[in-house]
Amino acid sequence: MEYDFLKQFSKRMKSVGMYSTLIKNSWQKTTWRQYGFESMDEQVNIIYAVLLFIMEYSLKEQPCTIDDISVFVDDICNRDFKKTLSYEKSGELAEFIINVVLCDEGRAMYFDCFDFEKREYKKKNISYVSNEVVYIDGDIKRTSYKLTDNGYNLVLSTLEIENNLKLTIHEMIFKMHLERATYDQALDEVKNIFNMLRIQLQKIQEAMDRIRRNALNYSVEDYEKILDENMSTISDTKHKFMEYRKVVRNRVKELEEENINIKALSGEDMEKLHNLQDIERYLSRSIDEHQKILNKHFDLKELYSHELEQMSKMTLIKRFSLRNDLYDKIIEHPGSLININMFLNPLFRNDPQKIYNLNKCIQYQKPLREKNSDDEEEKLDFDAVDYEEQKERKLREKLKKYQSSMEYLVEKIEQSDGEVDLASMSSMTDEQKKVFIPNVEMFKEIMVEFIKAGSIDIEDLRKERRNIVAEESCGFQLNEMLLKIADEKKADRIKRVIVRRCDDGQTVCFRDVYNEFGDRRDIYCSNVVFKLEKEME
Repeated sequence: MEYDFLKQFSKRMKSVGMYSTLIKNSWQKTTWRQYGFESMDEQVNIIYAVLLFIMEYSLKEQPCTIDDISVFVDDICNRDFKKTLSYEKSGELAEFIINVVLCDEGRAMYFDCFDFEKREYKKKNISYVSNEVVYIDGDIKRTSYKLTDNGYNLVLSTLEIENNLKLTIHEMIFKMHLERATYDQALDEVKNIFNMLRIQLQKIQEAMDRIRRNALNYSVEDYEKILDENMSTISDTKHKFMEYRKVVRNRVKELEEENINIKALSGEDMEKLHNLQDIERYLSRSIDEHQKILNKHFDLKELYSHELEQMSKMTLIKRFSLRNDLYDKIIEHPGSLININMFLNPLFRNDPQKIYNLNKCIQYQKPLREKNSDDEEEKLDFDAVDYEEQKERKLREKLKKYQSSMEYLVEKIEQSDGEVDLASMSSMTDEQKKVFIPNVEMFKEIMVEFIKAGSIDIEDLRKERRNIVAEESCGFQLNEMLLKIADEKKADRIKRVIVRRCDDGQTVCFRDVYNEFGDRRDIYCSNVVFKLEKEME
């Protein structure tokens, strides 16, 4: 089994190795105690302060000698870290940080990064600072230190990018790779974008859970921050993703048309085609996540307003202590029991008298279905277990209708040499129509899901099912249903289902179709073409 998410594992481990090697060089060094740095936290803080100092000089293209570093260490140790060190001790500490911790006494530093593609460890070189000989004042020979590429990456990675900029940065990188046709790297970036959208959705859900538990524990600053992140996420992002998906689809189409027989594609072109298809799938999933974030954004605002309103109403309720305001008062003055009814009366108030609400008479009155006019009392024996069983049975029957409709469609496609449109199916018999269109609502849901999907790769669905463990869905899911039909018709070797609208402007009509209430309706819809691709034997 191949795990695509482990392709860049060695690259990730290189980043982890920069932290790990630094901590290893510093940890359990007794030299730190000579300068008053006992804890690991203090050690890491001063190491990074020195790295930032060297970076500042490197960016200015100025020589950074050990004397410069010693002055800096002496300054921050005595002023900020409150370590009473002499200048000589500060110079020794600076040399220890540079030579032992950052340079490992001149030895080359390596970190073993496992490569899952080659199934072996690769040694990656780690270096933080480099040195060069410089001449100060024309003739004084000194050693100057500057950061390496690893050092820059280490320092810059510690400064967190604001959440509202992360998505924009990844989107810019994705667009750049898409323009350069480096689709493997574009696929990594679109995965990062999808993960960020999923994380943002989870953050909204967690915020809603915190508000439900206690709105007062969720500060206004946190609320404003997550709203800003939501707005930066949903602002024109959906439009951009749809444009990207359109570009990807056009490139897939160009690649397929350029090589009519997909088997004739070279290895490089085949990899590009697979990457483009994966990019399209992740873009579609990102658009879905975008819509979920938009819905949750408004749910969050409504929930927070409602909870705060309920909290404000609670403050208007006057509370009292039974012991202080009742028991102690009666013990002090037993004669006040004669007026106890004034205290207890509010507990036994009658329901308020009903009055006619004028607002109801101007509301839109929805027609109700005919009800039984019998006024006879009826006893109901409600059994929760029986109710759940009946509910599951109805759901199974409904899903069976969905499956029968899609099975009929797949059979019609196979009978029509792999391609059929709705216009050719409009003249079916009543029995066929009853199978293909169980009711108006089901037919509409199936068609909408097919058109949204566009292209459904059965092998990708199988791969996703193997890699992802998910609970069985309790409703209609097009991919699950189509995969189930493909598994049952394994001998037919179904590979892909492609759905597209016809550009001829033709309107298809299905007459005398029942809706979910049993009323007859006529369905008018655009003509849609269904194409079935099979694996070559």
